Amino acid sequence: MERHCSASAEGPNQPSGLPGTACTATAVIDEHGIVTGWSEGARQLLGYLPSEVLGRKAADLLAEGLPEAALKPPADQDRRAGNAALRHRDGRSVDAKLSAHRRITDDGATEWLVESAEPGKPGTDDSEALVHWTFAQSALAQMIYDTELRSVRANAAMENALGLTEDQMRGLRISEIMMSAPARDTEEAMRLALESGKPRELERYLRAPGENREHAWAVSLSPLKDQDDRVHGVCLTARDTTEQYSSRQRLLLLNEASIRIGSTLDMDRTAQELADIAVPHLADYVGVDLLASVSHGDEPLADALTGAVLLRRVAHQSVLKGCPEAVVQLGEVASYPAFSPAAQCLAEARAVIQETTGSSLADWLAKDPVRAARLREYGFHSIMAVPMRARGAALGAAIFIRHRRPEPFEPDDVILAEELMARAAVCIDNARRYSRERSTAVTLQRNLLPRKLPQQTALEVASRYLPAGAQAGVGGDWFDVIPLSGTRVAMVVGDVVGHGLQASATMGQLRTAVRTLADIDLPPDELLTHLDDLVIRLSDEGGSRNEAEPGVEAATIGATCLYAVYDPVSRQCALARAGHPLPAVLTPDGRVEFLDLPPGPPLGLGSLPFESAETELPEGSVLVLYTNGLIASRDRDTGECIDLLRTALARPAPSLDTLCDTVIGDLLPESPADDIALLVARTRALSAEQVATWDLASDPAVVAHARQNTTEQLTDWGLDEAVFITELVVSELVTNAIRYGQPPLRLRLIREAHNLICEVSDASNTVPRMRRARVFDEGGRGLLLVAQLTDRWGTRHTHVGKTIWAEQSVPEMPLPTTVAPSPP
Repeated sequence: MERHCSASAEGPNQPSGLPGTACTATAVIDEHGIVTGWSEGARQLLGYLPSEVLGRKAADLLAEGLPEAALKPPADQDRRAGNAALRHRDGRSVDAKLSAHRRITDDGATEWLVESAEPGKPGTDDSEALVHWTFAQSALAQMIYDTELRSVRANAAMENALGLTEDQMRGLRISEIMMSAPARDTEEAMRLALESGKPRELERYLRAPGENREHAWAVSLSPLKDQDDRVHGVCLTARDTTEQYSSRQRLLLLNEASIRIGSTLDMDRTAQELADIAVPHLADYVGVDLLASVSHGDEPLADALTGAVLLRRVAHQSVLKGCPEAVVQLGEVASYPAFSPAAQCLAEARAVIQETTGSSLADWLAKDPVRAARLREYGFHSIMAVPMRARGAALGAAIFIRHRRPEPFEPDDVILAEELMARAAVCIDNARRYSRERSTAVTLQRNLLPRKLPQQTALEVASRYLPAGAQAGVGGDWFDVIPLSGTRVAMVVGDVVGHGLQASATMGQLRTAVRTLADIDLPPDELLTHLDDLVIRLSDEGGSRNEAEPGVEAATIGATCLYAVYDPVSRQCALARAGHPLPAVLTPDGRVEFLDLPPGPPLGLGSLPFESAETELPEGSVLVLYTNGLIASRDRDTGECIDLLRTALARPAPSLDTLCDTVIGDLLPESPADDIALLVARTRALSAEQVATWDLASDPAVVAHARQNTTEQLTDWGLDEAVFITELVVSELVTNAIRYGQPPLRLRLIREAHNLICEVSDASNTVPRMRRARVFDEGGRGLLLVAQLTDRWGTRHTHVGKTIWAEQSVPEMPLPTTVAPSPP
């Protein structure tokens, strides 16, 4: 063994790093039981020199043999202790208390360090004094209570904490020393410790009478027992854990902030969440301001802000109800001079702490008597201003004020405030970017949607468009009403997949394409086929652009669409759909039906056909077209939404606008998850008296009869002033049909409310075109003449050929109000 003494020097075979004033015998034994180290203390204990022991078996030093198992301790034990009889050099037996510690050498071998204090060494004479000094001078606040929980002893640390001497507290209960709820709870815990005889651990956060601020305390209650296990009192030990408590509270606050701040994409609400988090944990009052330019939607500036700044108050919170200490109210814009805390923190891009006695703050208050009066009224004493910055640009600032908590702001408070501001700044900047994109998308979409539906004879129309809630973003829903030739009207409702600017831009492209295709009078199924090809091309073009931009993911464009064409002459409605919900029809007798249309794939899939269906709509029927957002709900299935729609449509309504409001109110929540487009149209029909039709032979002689029939019909309609122009138009169109078309030929005149339409149909698919005739040409001027004499003209294909039509304005007539029989 080795013995470490205060004056001993370590030899080469002595363990190192075990200094001490008492002599300790130590020896080192390797994993094979061989002594490899021997100290001076060990020589004094057993009398052996190192040269006599090193290299020998440790078992040779035992006065009595030990079992083999005792000589080889388990591998999972790192320390053993016990008594052993050792053999002195002179042959006598020495009783020693041994402790052995396993350790690993530098080369990875295992060895044991065996230690023993000098046996039978008596305790020091001042041991009682040491115990007394330990209690009196301990850095931990301690107080001893008797079995009646009355104070018996208190050390100096407890006297300092409570602001009372030991004599002043002797005989008092803790609830009598500190008149507070935590003190009463602690006294009850002491009573339980007395009764159970088991120690208890408590945590308290309070301001002791001898302290000027609140502290966190870890309290231990230890029952004091005699040798017979009888309890004679309780020792209360309190350790100040304010620093650990504050760190833990900061972590909890940051964790709560990560959950609560940024719950929405609304700048003002996010700022309010920041203020709610900071009060009362960090400050007694918090005001959050955004730069006035940022709150108006402008991009924040990356340059440093110098001089006075304009800030808009977007949120505040206080420990006082109603934030009475606020000088600037919510929504107000205030100018902050360069020497104010808010302007300084923005100029320096760091947090600024100022006491109310500071010179710069005094200069500001001297020029702002209202703010100075508020400061004196509520006792502001410490102000901290922290800039709000995101992506290298300033967004605003937050002002933290203390007037109830006595302690001023400290550097740790700055770190916490900056962390909270960093999280809030990113969320507010995201909300700002989203709000700007959403506003742009809404503006774009509203400009692309029809601001006013066209006036026409065939339908009475009402519509509604509702953008999605803020979380979802603006989508690509659209609707349109397109007048066609022959008093017919096309209706379209579509929905582009996705949200945002891309969806709105795609919607504008599709709406323009539909109007273009409708203008050439394509039937519904053919129109959707062309529209499907367009969507595929747009997807391919978008993919090519994304490939040219690294890191941008290619987005596939998809859409649904329903296209319908209503003819008030025949009261027939042709419809085709591409992945779109079925339209509803409210009949004149109040029944609600959903039209059974052939299913069609969504636009953009390609290679799949579309089919049209025709249905007759009695005059006064209401055709309801809508997008999927109307019948898609998180809380209800589609079938339930369809039933609600059926019920809403069946409810009597004085107007179509009222019917739209009823449908929206019954089916939609306050903030819908998707855009909604709703188009409602009540059908009108042209009476037989408004339509005149003649079948013509393919003979030039029939032109004169056609002019005569036209003159007579116009006279019956009271349109004598239109006879001359109409005769010329009829003559030119019928002549062209006889010369270039194929029989059968038909002439039809339609009297609208303010238009007169002339149509000539034949079985040829050849489309005429207007050309410039040379001086000596005998023909080629007919269509030019028709174009000059009428408001508009055109050609549309039919199932058996084509129809050339021309339209001119005539004196207005009242719209039909009664159901007319079908024309012959």
